[in-house]
Amino acid sequence: MTPILAVAAFALRLGPPDPGAPARAPQLAANASTVALAFGAGNAIYFRASHDGGKSFSAAVKVAEAGVLPLSRHRGPRVAFSGNAVVITAVTGDHLDEGPHAHGLASDGDLNVWRSTDGGRTWLRGRPINDAPGSAREGLHALAADARGRLFAVWLDRRSPRGTALYVARSADNGATWSRNTLVYESPDGSICQCCHPSLAVDGAGRLLVMWRNMLGGARDMYLAASADGAAFSTPEKLGNGTWQLNACPMDGGGLAASAGRVLTAWRRDGGIFLAEPGGPERQIGTGKDVAVARGGGHVYAAWSEASKVEAWIDGKAEVLSDSGAMPALCALPEGGALAAWEEDGAVNVRRLP
Repeated sequence: MTPILAVAAFALRLGPPDPGAPARAPQLAANASTVALAFGAGNAIYFRASHDGGKSFSAAVKVAEAGVLPLSRHRGPRVAFSGNAVVITAVTGDHLDEGPHAHGLASDGDLNVWRSTDGGRTWLRGRPINDAPGSAREGLHALAADARGRLFAVWLDRRSPRGTALYVARSADNGATWSRNTLVYESPDGSICQCCHPSLAVDGAGRLLVMWRNMLGGARDMYLAASADGAAFSTPEKLGNGTWQLNACPMDGGGLAASAGRVLTAWRRDGGIFLAEPGGPERQIGTGKDVAVARGGGHVYAAWSEASKVEAWIDGKAEVLSDSGAMPALCALPEGGALAAWEEDGAVNVRRLP
């Protein structure tokens, strides 16, 4: 593992739109001219845009508000660019779930999509992606776009009485309409890991890559599958050589990046943070949880939480981004470098990485 070095660096603080509702669950996306930031505050989804590579951001625009918007443990909005549209997805509902394992979720949670065709200034009314009402109520999902106007959404789905499965839907028109839902994977043991978020990426060949935490034989290991069309998927491949026998859900799914013909995964096993390419051994780069990964310009970026800190790993060099942050997100920038965003003291902090 690489030693962690504490460094002083400027981070842009973006306060919450409502002082009474902390900003949470930031997510980033970038195209050639704009960086998009989506986050939640209270029961509302917000959007900000940057046109200078993350040095400054526009005022927050409210995308939508719901009765219930889960924002804990990798729940919350996702954002992507597709053609002339900015697309945001999130799981929302009208009624709070009840019981000891409700976790503030909606009992009627659906995965909804909103679109803007004017750079995020106004947003079209949301509509559900999952075609079994309430089946996305776990609140965990991922969103990805390719260069051909296709969008893909994948989520933990609870429509089957057997347990939690992984489903996908796709759009061929920049998010305006969506396909029927397709099963990506269901565990022969009855359920995949019930509370770990999935990850999506599209590689240079246009293949959709899906990563999730499985539950097989008592092990909670990460698996990867690929698809050329978002409908038929390859046989899932376990990532890394080790295994994690665990009779619980760690509520932590990892990150996935594809660039220059290479696929890189990042995930937690026990207390370790690992990087691995499909078919290869894992490499531990730190300790902690909630890891994100990005790849671009020949560089590899990872960020994760360790106790109250947010730590980053850039091409083997590690540093502390924050002493009091959590839930980092990463985005590679087309012109080089990357942006990191994280929760800190009720706000979203953003910092550019070299």
